[in-house]
Amino acid sequence: MTLTKDFKDTIQVRAQRDPSFRKGLLQEGVECLLAGDVDIGKAVLRDYINATIGFEELSLVFKKSSKSFMRMFGPKGNPQASNLFAVIQYLQEQEGIHLEVKARKVA
Repeated sequence: MTLTKDFKDTIQVRAQRDPSFRKGLLQEGVECLLAGDVDIGKAVLRDYINATIGFEELSLVFKKSSKSFMRMFGPKGNPQASNLFAVIQYLQEQEGIHLEVKARKVA
């Protein structure tokens, strides 16, 4: 399903004014990745990046093309784990949070 520009703009506006929404987006993206929903996780992280720092800033920080990051988080992207986790670590630092993984028994 393709998102409309209005929907993407709505996400961006809300993320810019609502810190808890931003943190929730980042957390949801990482949780989806850990649950094996890689495509959804990448899409949520892509929305988070677009709504916050943007791919241009990522390209400056990591000295890689912004298009490379756009592909990485795109529907056909297949990021290396080292690149993916480096970006997630940077996003956490920028947001001022630290996400933790907790093990729990499955019912």
